Amino acid sequence: MLLQGLKVVEFAAYIAAPGAAGILGDWGAEVIKVERPGGDSMRHVFADVKGELAGNPTFDLDNRGKRGIVLDISKPEGRDALAKLAADADVFITNVRPASLKRAGLDDASLRAANPRLIYCVVTGYGLEGPDAHKPGFDVTAFWARAGVANMTAPKGTDPFMLRSGFGDHITALATVSAILAGLYERERTGVGRLVQTSLLATGVYTVGSDLAVQLKFGKLASNRDRAHPLNPLATFYKSAEGRWFVHNPRGGTGDWPTFAEVAGRPDLLDDPRFKTGRDRRENSPLLVAEFDAAFGAMSFEEIAGRLDAADLVWSPVQTPADVAADPQVAAAGALVQVEDGQGGTYASPAAPARFPGADATVRPRAPLLGEHTREVLAELGYGPGEIEAMLATGAAA
Repeated sequence: MLLQGLKVVEFAAYIAAPGAAGILGDWGAEVIKVERPGGDSMRHVFADVKGELAGNPTFDLDNRGKRGIVLDISKPEGRDALAKLAADADVFITNVRPASLKRAGLDDASLRAANPRLIYCVVTGYGLEGPDAHKPGFDVTAFWARAGVANMTAPKGTDPFMLRSGFGDHITALATVSAILAGLYERERTGVGRLVQTSLLATGVYTVGSDLAVQLKFGKLASNRDRAHPLNPLATFYKSAEGRWFVHNPRGGTGDWPTFAEVAGRPDLLDDPRFKTGRDRRENSPLLVAEFDAAFGAMSFEEIAGRLDAADLVWSPVQTPADVAADPQVAAAGALVQVEDGQGGTYASPAAPARFPGADATVRPRAPLLGEHTREVLAELGYGPGEIEAMLATGAAA
């Protein structure tokens, strides 16, 4: 595996930072997850679910394959143990508020003084500088709302809506992995580590960067449109006779217009004066959408799919989560990985979105139980049995 030999210490909770450490683990790094007493809050998702839905796939996704220990950094022994872990690590990743880490002597300057090769990665809601840097932030606040993603996503005239769980967090996790790898690459040249940082806010701004670049350049931006009023009637969603949705994305220019009309069984639309030019089609967009609605609504999905494929148009079915789970192309693309269930079997889970042919992990170990490896990891740091038991007795470890 590509990152074998890389040691990562994660002192974080929720999704974005643990997700980044999880990707590094999927790619071969050794990841030690350090939790405070009580554990990562994500452990308690689905806590009230019983029966056949028991389990916590949300937590497992970002924490599979890690070793887990519990330390209380408010106690000197717990703080010292975490510092010892960082002294022997390549990467330290955290989303604990910087002020709290500084008070405990676990800030960038302190840990890199003891380990100059350390890549110290901080994931925040709003960054490390500025008037709101101190504020707490989740992806729905810092990424979705503050970065403008929610406003740009909701069609004009509709209310904002909530994003799906971990949406902005996992995009931020990818950005965080990129930052860490860049820091490691620099360390190969210089021999010295560095502070790297990502934020939900900056990741959100970049995620909608194509549109926000227009706002920054021209001082204005067109709002998102609903399905019936697209700028280009070829670039929207249509439904088959059975009620299955698909989306078509035309290539640049007008080359797909005659082909799409032919696929819809409406070549007569090419001579309709309402739709003659691209400008005509934009101005009469709702009328053309209605024409295509009627045309595709009379066809089966199988027929529509066959026609679109035969014409080599760019389209896709609008799939439900159940459709995605059963899609053979999803599996073939490497989008799923098997995770051990702790009972001798495995189950499918989303994979980190990159493949390394010949070096992909096909099965990953389960996520650690709370404090499962505390004794083991402390012993590796040189703590004797008596010292470990004393730490457990005082609550410095658990």
